[in-house]
Parts: sequence; C-alpha cells; structure tokens
Amino acid sequence: MFRRAIVIGSSGAGKSTFARKLRDITGLPLYYLDMLWHKSDRTNITREEFDIRLAEILQQERFIIDGNYYRTLEMRLARCDTVFFLNYPLELCLESVIGRAGQKREDMPWIEETPDPEFLQWIRDFHAATLPEMIEVLESRKDKVNVITFYSREEADAYLAALKENL
Repeated sequence: MFRRAIVIGSSGAGKSTFARKLRDITGLPLYYLDMLWHKSDRTNITREEFDIRLAEILQQERFIIDGNYYRTLEMRLARCDTVFFLNYPLELCLESVIGRAGQKREDMPWIEETPDPEFLQWIRDFHAATLPEMIEVLESRKDKVNVITFYSREEADAYLAALKENL
C-alpha cells in the first residue's frame, strides 16, 4: 500500500472530498495545500513560507497532500509514491464549484458565498493549458511513481470501495 500520496486535478474535481475519504480509509495524515496557502482573511502567505511548510510535510514518512499548485508539482512528485489524478471534464468541475457555494469546507479557511467569476475562468484556463502539461509530467514519471487516473467520480468511488474492502 502507498504511504505518501498526492491528489491532483482541476479545481472542482473533488480532490478534497476524495482525499478525505482516502484519509478515513487509510488513516494517513491529510494536508490541504489551500489551507497552507490561504489565510482566513483571504490573503496568502509568501511563496517562500509556503515552500518551507510544504517541504516540512514532504519530509514525513506518511501523508496525503491535496491540491494542485502546479509550481510545486515536481517537488511533490519527487517525494510521493502514489498520485491520484482526478482528470474530470471541465463542465463537471465548473458545476461542482458553482454547487458548493455557501458551504463550509474543511479544506478552505473561509466560505465562498458565490462563485468567483475569475476563479471559474481560472478553471477554464487550467483545462486548456495546465492540464495538458500536467498529463505530460505525469506520463514522464510513470516509471518512478504510481499514477492512478480517474476519469469519473464513479471510478474514484469504486477504487475507494475496493481499497476499504481490502484493508
């Protein structure tokens, strides 16, 4: 079984929900990159401070790290043994972000009352530009890290059910 996993994919794909379920099944400690980066007053820590905190997490022997932060993907890939890649359609991701507005979330330090148009555009841009790059990076690392890709929530749920049954 894996000991150091990252969960990546577009915003709205359900990374945090998947990561929580994975934590509940495996007992591995879970870290949300959004909680590292964002302060409750909607400001951010510095990149340097973020990188230091992330490096401290990566030194641990067991973890699940939820979040994209593409700039740090190589750093996380170098230390993890398993990648869970939620490669879901753009429409599903947008619908999810719109649908979760107003809900308190464990992975964010504030409640997003309404979907931010800039954030929705960021998701569109992510699918157009960053997602293809991410796929290339993962393809190039398949011999060094176990990459498990899901194309639907049903696939991810089936994986989690099988994992729970086999532990």
